[in-house]
Amino acid sequence: MGWIPDRASLVSSPYRGSYTVLINTWRRNSPLKRTAAHYASCVGADAIHVVWSEIEPPSERLKSDLDRAVKLKSWRPDIRVEIEENGGGGSGRFKPIDEVRTDAIFSVDDDVIVPCSSLEFAFSVWKTAPLTMVGFVPRMHWLDLDKSGGVFHRYGGWLSVWWMGSYSMVLSKAAFFHKKYLDLYTNEMPSPLQDYLARERNCEDIAMSMVVANASGTPPLWVKGKIQEIGSWGTSNGKGKEKRNECLNDLLSFYETVPLLSTNVKIVNARQEWVW
Repeated sequence: MGWIPDRASLVSSPYRGSYTVLINTWRRNSPLKRTAAHYASCVGADAIHVVWSEIEPPSERLKSDLDRAVKLKSWRPDIRVEIEENGGGGSGRFKPIDEVRTDAIFSVDDDVIVPCSSLEFAFSVWKTAPLTMVGFVPRMHWLDLDKSGGVFHRYGGWLSVWWMGSYSMVLSKAAFFHKKYLDLYTNEMPSPLQDYLARERNCEDIAMSMVVANASGTPPLWVKGKIQEIGSWGTSNGKGKEKRNECLNDLLSFYETVPLLSTNVKIVNARQEWVW
């Protein structure tokens, strides 16, 4: 099921006891400041990096507000907050960042807040399986038939995970993965696939799940934990769900075999729940 020992060769950074928070933002400055300040208060956060995907660069006032909010909440005097300007590019969410000192990346959307206690627990889980994705938002896929009898892969949201009791993805809106996957995603991915993702912004999280699964040969790990979404709803309802189906099938067409692996493993903190 993808569980491997914690070996120094896999988690080798001198900052192995901490992680880098990578916040993806798009035109939501108020939630961004709140989210960045929150994660700065978590003891394992080494640095905050904001992926800025708008064409217009961030204002100096926003940079100052972010820096002040982060330093006010952080218990570490050397906490760093950096804004990675993407120039409006659609596929820049997962670009490698030279300044990252940790092996662990916690990828999160600007409107998602995970309590620090849950975040630290998920980080401890990731350190036991650093080649896989460990996250809080599970999703799944399965084979289905269209109206003409053709076979296609269907994307399933939370209700599908709950009903079927399994999942094959954890979304990068709240997930840990190894920093090497940033390089794989950006520099090793075939050009046609990169071009597709540049056009289809809402497919990036599914694509990252496939990159990790294809490279590791393991399913993701879902950590049970409450998360707070302070923004709008995602893209898995109504027309958005059909778009996700399209993304899933388009992305799978670039692979010789389906890289996603299903599992029914759910990680819970035994200190907080009864385990029967």
